[in-house]
Amino acid sequence: MNILRKNTDYALRMMCNLAGNYRQRAVSVRMLARQEDVSYQFACKILQKLQVADLVESVMGPAGGYRLCREPEKITMLDVIQAMQGNITVNRCTDKYDNCPRQPNCPVSIVLRRLQRNVDEFFVKVTLKDLLNNK
Repeated sequence: MNILRKNTDYALRMMCNLAGNYRQRAVSVRMLARQEDVSYQFACKILQKLQVADLVESVMGPAGGYRLCREPEKITMLDVIQAMQGNITVNRCTDKYDNCPRQPNCPVSIVLRRLQRNVDEFFVKVTLKDLLNNK
């Protein structure tokens, strides 16, 4: 099982594309789809989700398209992941909404919660700017 779904992978690539064009111009959906090897229809759906999450905005007109709502260094991988697929959970016992009766003394849960914190901390530290700089 993959942690990141296909649509999240596509969203991250499209967001990196937009980050590379930040402060320059809006990028059309067709161009994003072509450059990132995503179907036009799928790119539209992804961008709608990103727009609802206030990560991108639509620009109308002949030079229209999409652009980031804020600077690349202020958008994290976790922002994009959550916009596309919600929270990543290592296991259901690491989901804060799960009320497992074995908590808090389960030895497996203790380790999985530590892993969950590491995953969350990693994705919140990596920004679009970092991805562009291959860090």
